[in-house]
Amino acid sequence: MRLVVLVSGGGTTLKNLLEKIAAGQLSAEIALVISSTAKARGLAIARQAGIPTQVIGRTQFATPEAHSEAVFGACRASGCQWVVMGGYLTHVLIPRDFENRVLNIHPALIPAFCGKGFYGGRVHHAVLEYGAKISGCTVHFVDNEYDHGPIILQKVVPVLDDDTPETLAARVFQAECEAYPEALRRLASGKVTVEDRRVTIR
Repeated sequence: MRLVVLVSGGGTTLKNLLEKIAAGQLSAEIALVISSTAKARGLAIARQAGIPTQVIGRTQFATPEAHSEAVFGACRASGCQWVVMGGYLTHVLIPRDFENRVLNIHPALIPAFCGKGFYGGRVHHAVLEYGAKISGCTVHFVDNEYDHGPIILQKVVPVLDDDTPETLAARVFQAECEAYPEALRRLASGKVTVEDRRVTIR
């Protein structure tokens, strides 16, 4: 699988994918890393791994459409099959030729605790404040709404009585580290079909 990874921050998802590839647990090549900001630590991880990088910020463009064309123009030029969002916090429009080819992972069980403004520690704080007994992560295809596209897979983790947002985040991230590569392996099998909102593994 030839991938492009989109980042905005620390690059923990990128690091996890690189570790899975190095361990032979994911047959993939990361062709390019695109960041929404030059300050993203994920860029250093990419460069250390010898992966080409580009910074494509939303404020560089007059319209959302122009920004989208820049991002996905770079993805097309890379020859990638899939685009993987790894802590990418900028809303980007998905062009028709990338429909059901862009993935995201969300640190909760969609449709709970998701949507605009629900990211990072905010999600885990909301889970605990609500008193939920389980949380987890969701790998889904990306459409033009926040945390809305068809769900590929979900993993569940318990919420413990003494959890803080930080301890819950750490447990969810461990689930994310297994869920994202698993979703990519399913896609690589060529047996994934999407009909309306339902993703089926044949």
